[in-house]
Parts: sequence; structure tokens; C-alpha cells
Amino acid sequence: MADMVGDMRRRFLVALIFSIPIFVYSPIAAQLFGLRPAAPFGIRTDVLSLLLSLPVVFYSSAVFFRGAVAALRNRTLDMMVLVATSIGVGWTYSVLTVLGLPGEHFFEAIALLAAFVLFGHWMEMSARAGASDAVRALLDLAPPMAVVIRDGVPLEVPTSEVHVGELLLVRPGSRVPVDAVVEEGESSVDESLITGESLPVTKRPGDELIGGTINKEGALRARATKVGADTALAQIVELVRAAQESKAPGQRLADRAAFWLVVVALGGGLVTFSAWFLLAGASFSTSLQFAITVVVIACPDALGLATPTAIMVGTNMGARRGILFKDAGALEQASALTTIVFDKTGTLTLGQPRVVEIRGDGPAEDELLRLAAAVERESEHPLARAIAEAADERGLTAPRATSFRAVAGAGAVAEVDGRTVVVGSRRLLEQVGMSLDGLGEVATALQGSGRTVAFVGVDGHAAGVVALADPVRPTAREAVGRLHSEGVEVVMLTGDNRATAERVAAELGIDRVLAEVRPDDKERQVASLQRDGRKVGMVGDGVNDAPALARADVGIAIGTGADVAMETADVVLMRADPVDVPRAMALSRATVRKMRQNLGWAVGYNTLALPIAGGAFAWAGLTLRPEIAALSMSGSSVLVAVNALLLKRAKVP
Repeated sequence: MADMVGDMRRRFLVALIFSIPIFVYSPIAAQLFGLRPAAPFGIRTDVLSLLLSLPVVFYSSAVFFRGAVAALRNRTLDMMVLVATSIGVGWTYSVLTVLGLPGEHFFEAIALLAAFVLFGHWMEMSARAGASDAVRALLDLAPPMAVVIRDGVPLEVPTSEVHVGELLLVRPGSRVPVDAVVEEGESSVDESLITGESLPVTKRPGDELIGGTINKEGALRARATKVGADTALAQIVELVRAAQESKAPGQRLADRAAFWLVVVALGGGLVTFSAWFLLAGASFSTSLQFAITVVVIACPDALGLATPTAIMVGTNMGARRGILFKDAGALEQASALTTIVFDKTGTLTLGQPRVVEIRGDGPAEDELLRLAAAVERESEHPLARAIAEAADERGLTAPRATSFRAVAGAGAVAEVDGRTVVVGSRRLLEQVGMSLDGLGEVATALQGSGRTVAFVGVDGHAAGVVALADPVRPTAREAVGRLHSEGVEVVMLTGDNRATAERVAAELGIDRVLAEVRPDDKERQVASLQRDGRKVGMVGDGVNDAPALARADVGIAIGTGADVAMETADVVLMRADPVDVPRAMALSRATVRKMRQNLGWAVGYNTLALPIAGGAFAWAGLTLRPEIAALSMSGSSVLVAVNALLLKRAKVP
């Protein structure tokens, strides 16, 4: 992009430099300012203007002629065809007047036309290059060198030479070169430029590292898991690029409108020339000037810029916030969603059970938890790990259990400090002959509120119950509230039992609950909402929710940087934060507003400018020359590009 911007700048400068003396020696300068300088070396001023126009036509304007040829080969018409036609016809006519054809040349109009149009393109390309800052920033995140431990010795090698499975040394203050898993060490890592997470994330052995993030404190040894194009960073860059190159429905409409505007412009030029020359009796030169002015001012440059510039800015703003739109259509459609469907587990909740309540009928609460944790440390069940983690969080030291025996689907029994401890289901306690002693009603009440219950028995008696639940994410309530403030209905879709689903829904203020839904039924539930006339966005983890994500008008995958390759979603949220859902919708709406503003300006501009350019108001002295038309057209394009860049100032909470 930088090379293209530089090339366009050089072409503009050449056109500008040569157009100044061409204008000074032109008949219009004599009429307007009384300038009648003598040409050097005794040559005629029109011959001098012809010579000075050669670099403008054959170097600066070559980009228009090449573009026009390419468009015609593809059997289409675009603004390159209009500009090339205007410059080619105007310059050829002017050359013929130098060779003796009666009439007045207008080399100055052709030179200034080229300069102004090139200036507009230069500004447009500069705006696009500025809009790509996020992609460049992401590309710069990957460090050029990495430290690899080979044969026990740290070696610095190019990042491109790191292989999957190699052990990396990530020193404090350095960037993680590739995706990896921590094997040794503990540190905090800044992932803000990848996931949008503002606070450093603690990393311990077993945790994943994303290439391009910054190790803030301790040294880490990590095993490379993904390199090159497979890394999360490379996939993010590819997603942003693909989104910027794709076309939204509104842009495709604008492209079709631009094609027909070119047809209208060329036809309008012929009609204008015929009307002035044949009907009004104007001179050939005057008629041709009006025709060229119509062709130039009708260039659909602004119309072609209206949506892609806004899309580039919108996708880059999303990338900086950890919101990746896979294509322009998703960016546009997200603004029209009326219903958001959330999967529960791992989306609205953390997806990990936690101990939320302990009810005892014997040992004190901490003692009950300590005994239960001693047994559960020997188990790999998720509920067992949750009980063990709860003891750790309270600083309880659980003794080592002996004679551990797991009972499939029911729980476990072990000896702890010489006491027989049973942790598991109601059925397990009944199997070992323990009476519930009134805890059955307590457990039933907890289960009715959506909790999972583990009974704890000690030495033949039921000592208490441990209630576990999958806690909601800290920002889930805020996300639901923001969606409600925008008039969006919020639905929760889950395979969990209704009691658990209703508890979470009540806690978050969700409008509607679809519970006990099998994974293969989720897609049908989304389709049912669509048949009711809703525009549905589905938010899930991209695994068992894949069919529903694909069915939704906009599928939104919520997860971490390692999950960026989710294929079925239209939008990928790098952070596991539900608030990014209303944030993505707000960004979409701001982008669509800019697109509509730009399209409105582009259509309105051409509607007003065409009759003026054609000389419809010449009776009132209101006419345009080709160079003024070129300036107006270029100004319109620059205005559209600048308006799109103002999207960067939009407040996206």
C-alpha cells in the first residue's frame, strides 16, 4: 500500500508542476487575469502547451488509461473509463487545434483535470493506508527473533525458523514469538493488543501463550504449539484483511449504481455535446468542453469509496478491541440484529463449576470442606476439582487420603485422618448405609434453585452438602443490560436442566429461556426464531454450537486468541467477555451510519452537479469548466474518505 501511495503522489506532483505553466500560457489565463507571457525560443504558446502536456498525459495519466483498458477487458465500466475518455478526447482535440483545426485548445483543462483527480486518488489511498494501521500494528507484534533452547543451550534464531515442539525461553520484557504452552515459570503477560484485555494475565505451567504478547515479569519456558501462518496472530491478520477485501451488501449495490452512473455519464456527455453543437449552435470547442465537464463531474469515485473506506475503518477499530469481523457482510448485518441468542455454558458462565454454598450438620464448614477436599484430590472429575480448589482458596490444608475407592457415576470413599469419608450422590450415601438426617430436604431445595449437590458423609453419618454451580461471568449482566437498552431481545439456549437455566436467566435478567435443548436441536431453535421475523445473532463457543452459529444471521464465537480459527462464526470475539457482543453491535451501527452518510452525499452530489455541468443553467451564468469539475469531483471523494475516517472518533462503549 505504501508503494502505491508513493506512486500516486509522484504522478500527482508531475501533473501539478506541468499544469502550472500550461495554465499560465492558456487562453483562459489571458481572459481571467490578463496574462499574456511570450513563449521562450520564439515558439507558439499552443505548441509549448502541447509539449508541456506530454508528461501529464503519458506519465501522470497513464494510470487512468491502464485502468480503463483493464475495465473494458473485463466488460465493465468504471471511473477510470470516464477520466481516460475525458483526458484522451480533450487532449486529442487540443492537438488537432494546434495542427490547424479551427477552435480553441484546452490543454490547461486536461492538465488540471489529471492533477485534481490524481490528488483525490492520493488522498483516498492515504486514507486507506491510515485505516490499515491496525493490521500493520498486528504484523509488527511478531518479534523477528526468538530464543530457542537446543541441547540445553539458549540460541537466538529467526522466528520463522522456530518449529512446533521446540522449547522457547521468553525473557521478561520480551514478546512471545509464537503460540506456545508454558512448561516452567510464572509471569503476567500483556495480551491487550491481541485480545483487547486491558489487564495483564497470569500465566502458569499448562497455560497457553499467544504469539506477539508481552511477557511482563518472570522468565518462562514454553513449548511451541503453532508457528507461521497457524499462529493466532497470523490468523487475526488474515481475518482483518479478508474482511477489508470483502464486499458488504450495501457496497455491492453501490458498485452496481456506479456502473450505471458511468453509462449515464458517457451517454450524458454525448447528449450534452449534441444538444449544444446541433441544437444550440455552439462552437465545437464549447460543446466539447460541456461534454467533457459532464463526463468528469459524474465520475462515481465518491460512490465507490462510500462503503469500503468505512468498512476498513470499522474492521480495524474492531481488531483493536479484540472483535474480528470475518467479512464486510457480517459488519453490516450486525447492526440489524433484533435478537441475541446466548449459549449458557462457557459463554454467559465461566464453564467451570465452583463451590457456592456449604450446609453442614456436624463438622464446621471449613472442616467439612477440608475432609471433602482430601477425598476429591484423588479424583479427576470436574466437581471434585472444584471442591479441591475451594479448599485451596480458603487456605485449608487437606490431609492425604488413603484407601481411596471411586464409585463410578456416584462419588468416592476414602480414609482421612482415621475417619471414613464419603463424598458423592444421595445414592452413594444410601448404598453405604448412611442416613441423610434431614439433609435430603436441604439438598432438594438447593437442586431446585439450579445447584449441583455433593453429599459428604463422615463415620457413618451425613455431615453436610456442598452446593456447586457454574458461576456467571462478571460482565454477563452488563452485557444483557446493554442489549436491552438497544431494544434487543436476549434469549438463552442451553442443554442444561431448566432449573439451572432459570436461575442463571433470573440472575442476568434474560428475556427468554430455551432449556434442555440437545446440540442438534439448537440450529432448529435459531431457525424457529428467524421464522418469527427476527434477525438473530447466535453467541456460542463454536464447538457444539457450530450448526446454530452457521444458521444465525450473524454467528458470534466467544473465546480466546487460540480459538480465532473458528470456521462457522461470522464474528470472533478474542476475549471471553459477553460485553463485546453489544460492543460489536455498536461498532456495526456506527459503521453503517457512516456508509449511509457517504452514499447519501455521493448520490446527492451527482444529482446536483450533472445538470450544472451540462450547462442547464448557462442562461444564468452558472457553468463549469472541466478543471473545476475535476476539482469538485476530487473534493467529493476526499470528503467521503475523511468522513469515513471520522468513524475512529465514534464512541463504542
